[in-house]
Amino acid sequence: MIEEVIINLFMKDRQYYDKYYKYINLDYIKINFVNLYKIFIVVDNFYDKKDNKVISKIDFELAYHQSYLLSNAERSELSDTLERIVNHEINYDNVTEYLNSHRQRCLAGEMAKIALDVEEGTVSVVELQNKMNELEATKQVAQKVESVNMNLVDLYNTQIATPGLRWRLEWLNKSLGSLRKGDFGFIFARPETGKTTFLASEMTHMITQTEGDILWFNNEEQGKKVAVRCYQALLGMTHKELFKDLEMNAQQYTEMIGDRLKIYDFEDSCKAKRIEDIIQSTNPALIIFDQMDKIKGFKSDRYDLELKALYQWAREIAKNYAPVIAVSQAGGTGEGKLWLTMDDVDSSKTAKQGEADWILGIGKEQDNTSNMRFLNISKNKLLGDSDTSPDLRHGNTNVLIKPEIARYEDL
Repeated sequence: MIEEVIINLFMKDRQYYDKYYKYINLDYIKINFVNLYKIFIVVDNFYDKKDNKVISKIDFELAYHQSYLLSNAERSELSDTLERIVNHEINYDNVTEYLNSHRQRCLAGEMAKIALDVEEGTVSVVELQNKMNELEATKQVAQKVESVNMNLVDLYNTQIATPGLRWRLEWLNKSLGSLRKGDFGFIFARPETGKTTFLASEMTHMITQTEGDILWFNNEEQGKKVAVRCYQALLGMTHKELFKDLEMNAQQYTEMIGDRLKIYDFEDSCKAKRIEDIIQSTNPALIIFDQMDKIKGFKSDRYDLELKALYQWAREIAKNYAPVIAVSQAGGTGEGKLWLTMDDVDSSKTAKQGEADWILGIGKEQDNTSNMRFLNISKNKLLGDSDTSPDLRHGNTNVLIKPEIARYEDL
């Protein structure tokens, strides 16, 4: 939750509190998260009375108990909430970008109110100009851009020699190569082909290679079903094996990846702004959108242009945070087709395809009885790794799906 991350940031460094606290929407927090509202107030009172640069957990608890009388149940709840807050990992760049954006909106609102007062003659133009200067200063900070480092050795080391997230399927390592920050692509297939199984299989291999979070925004089937498949894919177990010893398998899962897999179940659809808030409050190493086309927040007179804006947004997410894997459907032309091409992508002319760095189609046989799947790379702009084969950049291959353990395997 972004509010908890902000509290953590304020407690760890007073300069962030001084800079952003007055722009926090406390009225909204008071209505929706009353316990967090009290914590914000305690942080504010603490810094107002003391010169401390940080607030330790012990100092905070003492200050809270001085402000509020707590029952035993409330005391326990506060302890659990505070423990969760102080243990949040903070991506400082992401959180400050979020806070700065919120500050800009607040300043814009204040400027609009002052402008009305100027019109009525109750406030001077100087005050409006000062608020405009304050808003402009935040924009300049937000728009600061650095040029690309053109050192060839550095380019080779970061883009080729240093692997990104490697695939479980070795054929994808030889054809696409690693996924790195800035890479955006999507898989597509007809319904009931195994798209979610593909994601679970590859993602649970990738998460063992990083200390960051895997964010899975799920707009398709029930999130808890996806979670079970992820358990299976990570441990290589059938349902029966997984549920035979719940305690041991849960412990093994935790030892391997902790709580770094975060599945957000939005059932039907979710707005892009809400997704951005979640991403900014975490430390993503990989972001998954399943299904991509259900994300809302982009309007146009034509549906293909709406999709273009959506996929442009996903590309920017990849550039700013972590590689993105999206999921799309194949249209009717892909029914019963083994080797899917870009022409088979659903509900788009070239809008989706033009924004992606790579596109992978998953085909299957018509009768639905075979466990063979047919992978075809119809677009590939990735640089690859030192072991990537140029001959496979736009290749295709047969693989085996093992739905009983939620994995794909090379043949």
